[in-house]
Amino acid sequence: MPAAFRPNPLRALWHGLLPAGGLAVAGALSLPVLVVAASLLLPVEPTWGGFLQVVLPRYVRNTVWLLVGVGVGTLVVGVGTAWLVSAYQFPGRRICEAALLLPLAVPAYLLAYTYADLLQYAGPVQSALRAWWGWQRGYFFPEIRSLGGAVFVLTFVLYPYVYLLSRAAFLEQSSTVWEVSRTLGHGPWSTFLRVALPVARPGIVAGLSLAGMEVLADFGTVKYFELDTFATGIYLVWFSFGSPVGAAKLAAWLMGFVLAVVALERLSRGRRRYHRPPGPQRTTRPPRLGGTRAAAAAAACLAPPLLGFGVPGAYLAWMAWVAGDPLWGSPFLRLAGNTFALASAAAGAAVVVSAVVAYGLRLRPTPVMRFAARVVSLGYAVPGVVVAVGVLVPFGWLDNFVDGLFRRWWGISTGLVLTGTVFALVYAYLVRFLAAALSAIEAGLSRIGPTLEGAARTLGHGPTSVLLRVHAPLMRGSVFTAALLVFADALKELPATLVLRPFNFDTLAVRVYQLASDERLAQASTAGLCIVAVGLLPVLLLDRAVHRSRLEDAGTGWGRPSVARPIDRTVKLRLA
Repeated sequence: MPAAFRPNPLRALWHGLLPAGGLAVAGALSLPVLVVAASLLLPVEPTWGGFLQVVLPRYVRNTVWLLVGVGVGTLVVGVGTAWLVSAYQFPGRRICEAALLLPLAVPAYLLAYTYADLLQYAGPVQSALRAWWGWQRGYFFPEIRSLGGAVFVLTFVLYPYVYLLSRAAFLEQSSTVWEVSRTLGHGPWSTFLRVALPVARPGIVAGLSLAGMEVLADFGTVKYFELDTFATGIYLVWFSFGSPVGAAKLAAWLMGFVLAVVALERLSRGRRRYHRPPGPQRTTRPPRLGGTRAAAAAAACLAPPLLGFGVPGAYLAWMAWVAGDPLWGSPFLRLAGNTFALASAAAGAAVVVSAVVAYGLRLRPTPVMRFAARVVSLGYAVPGVVVAVGVLVPFGWLDNFVDGLFRRWWGISTGLVLTGTVFALVYAYLVRFLAAALSAIEAGLSRIGPTLEGAARTLGHGPTSVLLRVHAPLMRGSVFTAALLVFADALKELPATLVLRPFNFDTLAVRVYQLASDERLAQASTAGLCIVAVGLLPVLLLDRAVHRSRLEDAGTGWGRPSVARPIDRTVKLRLA
């Protein structure tokens, strides 16, 4: 028998270790979520139990109103702009398609800080209005630091989720269906409401669910606007009142809200399925708008990115030019180095772990492995402050246990080995953002046919060799996408970093939060611009992939899959 076909016990053992490694990784990364869920079984001190009974209704009320307000706002803005750029042609449509994605690069807390400074009483907007119209102190002006202000800020940051998935759903619909609707006497508005909107419902609801989970995860905006929600309550109970159990119970309630949002999205689908007919379909060019209608469509599509990216970006750039961070120089470079090192470590670890889990699932696609992959993906739906609580509780217990053993046996104290370390912070990033990397890696592996793997195996290569020498070169784009998505998300993450960072170890996000909390937004603008600049990279990559996907569909027919869809699939799989 040739050597390539002889059974190798070590190779067979390693072949089984890869799926086992995927299961072990899934168990390790699901620990924070399980710890938070188990906290509901723990008793709470009577004092904190009464406190939670008092504040819990207010947290629920504010969280629900915030979800409803942002849901309505993102629905109107996201679906409306997606329909305009999908169903009509007008001058500047391609620019609008790209610009509508730009707010994804701006963290919500940066938008909150910017608009609060712009629209406050002493800000440039009200000062200009008073000077122009001669207003006195008694005039009415909307208060930005309120529930309505938070809804405004989060709407113009999160509408791209609804826009992206709604636009994909509209583009997948055959234009012949719209033509039939028009020949039956229905106008553009009736066709949109009675034909296009119902068929696009899965994408719209998925986008709304993503936006809702981001609302629940937000900490910086609601904290700066002094709005009591679950995210701010967890931070208050843990650090101001010193009650880990109370904070964990609030975190469990918040995680329940997240699961409720996902469950509602699943229930809204029911047994309904929306499929396109197979094979190429005849498409027609969308109708061209002209004159006033074209100008109105372009204005409607440019207003959201202007409010969500243009205004805050320009204001931050102006403040950075006029004032800027006083630590500019070696201290600021140290902050930037900390941020980039953490984000790079998280991105590298996410790519490696995702490759182990995804390849283990490819080798052994058993129900257990599928369940493990879905459990790992659950962390993306959990807010950062919940992940921080879920990491602190077991790590703190383990540190105390190890310290007690060393004190008992050798009379020395080990102190905090895991809690308050860079390892704990990278671990939290991994729990929080692994789903983004895993979906991109899975998309890359799915495009590699099993025949290549079979040919390599017949030539004597084991699973690891096949992964490194065959799969890795073919999915370099997916690996780069996964690393870039995790890097950008980790760069913007605030609550987990704020809670878990080591002593005297700050990042750009923490620097922005600290300066803005002290009302020093001009000094925070420098770090904020750095975060926005790096966040633009995955947004530009996403726009390029979506545009390529549209060109391929237009040139080959809608029946063929596009090779430029792994990023779009990454966004959709955040709900998986």
